[in-house]
Amino acid sequence: MVVLQAAVRWRIPLHHSRLAHQGTGHLASHPLLVALPHSWMNQSGVFVRDLLSESAIGVENLVVVHDDLDLDFGTLRIRLKGGAGGHNGIHSLIFSLETEQFCRLKVGIGRPPAGQDPAEYVLSPFSVEESHQMGSLLARAVEALESLIVEGAPKAMNRFNIRQAEA
Repeated sequence: MVVLQAAVRWRIPLHHSRLAHQGTGHLASHPLLVALPHSWMNQSGVFVRDLLSESAIGVENLVVVHDDLDLDFGTLRIRLKGGAGGHNGIHSLIFSLETEQFCRLKVGIGRPPAGQDPAEYVLSPFSVEESHQMGSLLARAVEALESLIVEGAPKAMNRFNIRQAEA
């Protein structure tokens, strides 16, 4: 949802290809390739590796946007490296790229209620309350991506890696 919102805001049309919806454009003077793989996140590592190779983009220029169960709903975190933290999609990327050194924008979705399978929770619809917050959450997440791309990681991290109560 964040990547789709960013593509709309940045006026980057996404075209359907065999493996993804993707498009190219610019943000300020920064060329961008935006891609949403058709594969499940858990299997996206090979796609991302191949896309980087075909596009001659180095992993140092990759930004992955993903959900995070360990962050409260609506919390954003930018990280420049790290392990999978139990996220199978990130595990797939680390395995396929053979490095943990890539930037991530984590979007908090919170923990499932007691007794609910985390995999089921991740794929379930947002609650009514969460749905009402989606507009502002998506706008903040796109702002974080813009800051990351235009201003660089240190400034973006200082601006967006804050506790929810501080926001």
